[in-house]
Amino acid sequence: MSKQRVYTVAKQFNLSSEALIGVLRELGVAVKSHMSTIDDETVARVRKKFEEEKAQVRREYEKKRKRAEKRRKVERKKREPEKKREAPKKAKPRRVRVKKRKVDEKKVRESVKRTLARIEGRDRVRKRRRRTRPTEAVTVEENVLKVSEFISTAELATAIGVSPTDVISKCLELGLLVTINQRLDMDTIVTVGDEFGFEVEILGDQGAELLEVEKDEEADLVARPPVVTVMGHVDHGKTLLLDYIRRTNVVAGEAGGITQHIGAYEVELESGKITFLDTPGHEAFTAMRARGAQFTDLVVLVVAADDGVMPQTIEALNHARAARVPIVVAINKIDLPNADAMRTKQQLMEAGIVPEEWGGKTVAIEVSAKTGEGIPDLLAAILVEAEELGLRAVAAGPARGVVLEARLDRWKGVVATVLVERGTLRPGDPFIAGVHWGKVRAMADERGRRVMAAGPSTPVLIHGLSGIPQAGDSLSVMPNEREVREVSQRRQLARREQSRRIVERIGLAELQEQILAGETKELMLIVKGDVDGSVEALCDSLESLATEEVKVRVIHRGVGAINESDVLLAVASQALIVGFHVGIGAGAKEAAEREQVNVQLYDVIYEAIGDIEAALSGMLEPKLVEQVLGRAEVREIFQIPRIGKIAGCYVISGTVVRNARARVIRESTVVHESRIGSLRRFKDDVKEVATGFECGIGVEGFDGFVKEDIVEAYTLEEVTSRG
Repeated sequence: MSKQRVYTVAKQFNLSSEALIGVLRELGVAVKSHMSTIDDETVARVRKKFEEEKAQVRREYEKKRKRAEKRRKVERKKREPEKKREAPKKAKPRRVRVKKRKVDEKKVRESVKRTLARIEGRDRVRKRRRRTRPTEAVTVEENVLKVSEFISTAELATAIGVSPTDVISKCLELGLLVTINQRLDMDTIVTVGDEFGFEVEILGDQGAELLEVEKDEEADLVARPPVVTVMGHVDHGKTLLLDYIRRTNVVAGEAGGITQHIGAYEVELESGKITFLDTPGHEAFTAMRARGAQFTDLVVLVVAADDGVMPQTIEALNHARAARVPIVVAINKIDLPNADAMRTKQQLMEAGIVPEEWGGKTVAIEVSAKTGEGIPDLLAAILVEAEELGLRAVAAGPARGVVLEARLDRWKGVVATVLVERGTLRPGDPFIAGVHWGKVRAMADERGRRVMAAGPSTPVLIHGLSGIPQAGDSLSVMPNEREVREVSQRRQLARREQSRRIVERIGLAELQEQILAGETKELMLIVKGDVDGSVEALCDSLESLATEEVKVRVIHRGVGAINESDVLLAVASQALIVGFHVGIGAGAKEAAEREQVNVQLYDVIYEAIGDIEAALSGMLEPKLVEQVLGRAEVREIFQIPRIGKIAGCYVISGTVVRNARARVIRESTVVHESRIGSLRRFKDDVKEVATGFECGIGVEGFDGFVKEDIVEAYTLEEVTSRG
């Protein structure tokens, strides 16, 4: 039977350790301090005691309510007949009370804003008052309490117009133990609001009232380029098609020849501009493709003439239909000997896409991304479709857009690819993106050229964010930096509270109870990747692998290298860590080995999905497991004639062995993998070098060493997996 510390159990019941110790002593349990341990049976007794007390409080509250109702009935009978007839007008006192609440709410809000303004050096009371007034009017007229989730007890009392003591007393009557600074979930807020006669309406994002957009005036609208999303089955040539249009090649650097991240490219033609969004073609990236279709004007569906319509082709078609956007079909690879465009069109007919030449409404163009045949016709068809849509947007004013992708760059910090939807984005603009704030330090296009202004339908790479936003987050420019910081702090506070509550619900104790009771089994996963788009898609794909016997739950997802916090969370929740295009820090690796946490690293996403799926079905074949031999840090780089560059290294852990497999890690990212070709101590060739010694290391096929790179030597051992 597992045991827990008193302070841990106290946190679960939202009590102080001293209060819980008093309860335990009442139950006859001998405990000395908050570090004492108690078993699960004792925890169950404490929970039962609290439930009985809550039930007793509710019964007493119900009795008080009935007695109060009887008293009110008696008082009504004693009143004169005239007053009795005027009873429906008794709403007057309530209206007066609401008015008081309005006045109190305004004063408190103004006081809070004045305090914040004094802290940051300026007084913005007048501006805040103008923004607050419309919200107050709606609240008074409709008797609706508009709040965001996870506000504190004191903030809720201020919004209602009563003292925090009244709210705490009401919560006690309902069997809820709260403190003045405790943050409340939405269920509690709704219950308390209902007790005070208010209907609660939840606000979307923190600071949404500051981001309201006025209705677009017809005179302000200008024509904008179409945003085109390229979709299709894996390896059907979507990226090659864009490469031919842009005269660049991005396929060479992609693992497995598959586009891993969303890219945005602006193409300028003689007859106009087109913005292309390249979504990955593999079925695992369903979420990324769906997100790409949410802010696109037109979809180009790429179908290979040799393969025809495939499962991901149908999937992409369904996304485009759900987004209600026009579709242009590009039948690619017509230069191949086995290409059959007529058969492909027939399959499209069966899928509900009727080409124009066969009496339908969908334009189907035969193209070759290799030779360029038909591509001018495809671009012309896109511009014709866009012209029929009459795409226009407001170009003046603060910019609004959406984050397509975000990552951490070694030299530039956090960078994000943003698609501007309205207004104009300029360097120096303060903005809010999801829960993070920023100020545009610089903007660049897909070729790295500096951009000074980005209007509607323009994709740009921006620098200057405080953190990594999630793909799909909205970006909004605000008047000044103080406001974006304030909104960011409020959103991050709400996000932390939400994350904390989620982690509490999926703790180790609950998982053990479920498994012991035979109710369910769950595979807990922690997913880390190099960019948010890949993480989101991988999580969605892994969660879809759940079966009736075993559920799959991603308890944490994030961008960046696997760290010690991830390992500790995996230990607490018995989770498996999956890394995609990321490395694992030395401290995290040691912690994982010490705690026996399973960490799986992948470069291609469908390999990760295949392994998890095979494990769930119990058919996982014997596989090669990595055994790290040693790690060495690069401190100097030497140029040796007829050999190339050799890394002067210091072995920081384990033993580096000649001819062992090796990977070069830079900033927690793997930049090269091969073998250790040469290993020297001074001028002598050696077989191995132990911890604490210096050596020269040559890695086969690699000479791009940088100081502080890590050379990790490892072997692969075949291990029989148990399904």
